[in-house]
Amino acid sequence: MSGVLEGIKVIEVSAWAYVPSAGVALAEWGAEVIKIEPPTGDPMRGLVNAGVGPMDGIVFPWELWNRGKKGLALDLTKPEATEIVLRLCEEADVFLTSYLPPVRQKLGIDLDAVRARNPAIVYATGTGQGARGPESDKGGYDSITFWSRGGVCAAVTPPGHPQPIGMPGGAFGDSMSGMSLAGGIAAALVKKLRTGEGSIVDGSLLGTAMWTMQMPAVGTAVAKAAIEATGKLPAAMGPVANPLVNTYRTSDDRWVALCMLQPDRYFEGVVRAVGRADMLDDPRFATPQERAAHSAEIVSELQSAFGALSFDEARTALGSQPGQWDVVNHPIDLVTDPQAVANGFVQEVDYGEGRSMPVFTSPVHFDRTAPELSPAPDFCGDTDEILESIGMDEDAVLAAKIAGAVI
Repeated sequence: MSGVLEGIKVIEVSAWAYVPSAGVALAEWGAEVIKIEPPTGDPMRGLVNAGVGPMDGIVFPWELWNRGKKGLALDLTKPEATEIVLRLCEEADVFLTSYLPPVRQKLGIDLDAVRARNPAIVYATGTGQGARGPESDKGGYDSITFWSRGGVCAAVTPPGHPQPIGMPGGAFGDSMSGMSLAGGIAAALVKKLRTGEGSIVDGSLLGTAMWTMQMPAVGTAVAKAAIEATGKLPAAMGPVANPLVNTYRTSDDRWVALCMLQPDRYFEGVVRAVGRADMLDDPRFATPQERAAHSAEIVSELQSAFGALSFDEARTALGSQPGQWDVVNHPIDLVTDPQAVANGFVQEVDYGEGRSMPVFTSPVHFDRTAPELSPAPDFCGDTDEILESIGMDEDAVLAAKIAGAVI
C-alpha cells in the first residue's frame, strides 16, 4: 500500500527528538524525508547505545526518531553546503527544522532564503516557546519546557511530595509535540494542494503542553474566578468522590484502573464481580446519596476485595461486568500487549546479523493498515543518491567533499 503522503518530499534540518519525531510520522505516512545532519551527527546518535548482547551497535533513540528517512551530512557553515540545501528545497514540499531563528539566519536557511528558491514550500519549525514573543529565540527541552513550564509536572506531583516528579521517560513531550507538528504540516499540504500556496507552520513544546493541560488549567481559572466573585466554588466543581474512578492494587502488586463515570449504573456489577455482593445490603451503600456520603468506605472495601485477587483474577472479574476499566501496564508490557500487536502499533524492525528491536509506530494509521517500519539511515548513508537527485555529478560531489561541505 502506498502512503497517503507518497510523492511528498521533506527536507529536515533538525536534531534531538521533537522535530525529528515529526519527520518520522511524515515518513511513515509515505513522504520522502531527507535528514540533514551536521559533521558531528545528530546528538541522538551518541545519547544512549544498547551496546551489549544482540543489539550491540544499535543506538535505539536515534532509531526511534529517525527511522525510515534518508541521510545526508553537511557542514552548513560552508556556502557550498547551504547551496545544496537550497537546491534540495527547490524540488521539496516541506522544509522542516528545529534550528533556532538566529542559527537559521546565520546558516542561510531562514524563511526568506528558502522561500526565495521555492515560494510555495511549507516552512515548518518546532520551537520551545513559540515563534513570537520575547523568548522566541530561546531553546527548549521537553523536560523543562513541556513538562515543567507546561504545568504537567505540577499536576502529577502529589501535595507534600519531597520534589517535583520527573517525566516518565525521555522524549515524552517531544513525541507528542512532534505528532502535533506533523499534523499541522499535513494540513498545510492540503492547503498547498488546493491553492498552490505554502504556509509557515509553527509548533512548540509549550503550546503542546498547554493543549494537553486545558482541562486542569482552564478549570482552575474558572474556579478561581468563581471564588473571587462569590466566595465559593460552582456547585458542579465541588469535591466529588467516585470510588469507581480509581486505581486498585491486586495481591501480586499490580494495579487495575477503573473509569466508570456513572457509578450508580455500575456499582452493583462491580461489587458482584469482585465477590462483594454483601455490600449491596450495607445501608451505607444502599442509595446514591448514601454511597456519595460514604465513598471513602467504598474505596476501602473495594481495595480489600481487589487485594484478595491476583492481577489475572482481577482482570477476569472486571471483564465480567459492563463498566469501563483497564490494566495499569508497565512500559515493557506495551511491547507484547495483544491489542497493540493486533493493530501493528508495535513491530520488530530487522537490523541484520540476527538483530531486531521492537519499535512503536506513529498512532495514526490509514486504510486500516500499519506502516512498514525500516531502520534509520547510516551516517551519510544516502549521500550519492540525494546529491545525484539535484544534478550533482561525481566531480561536483568530490569538489564539495574536498571543500568540507559534504561529509
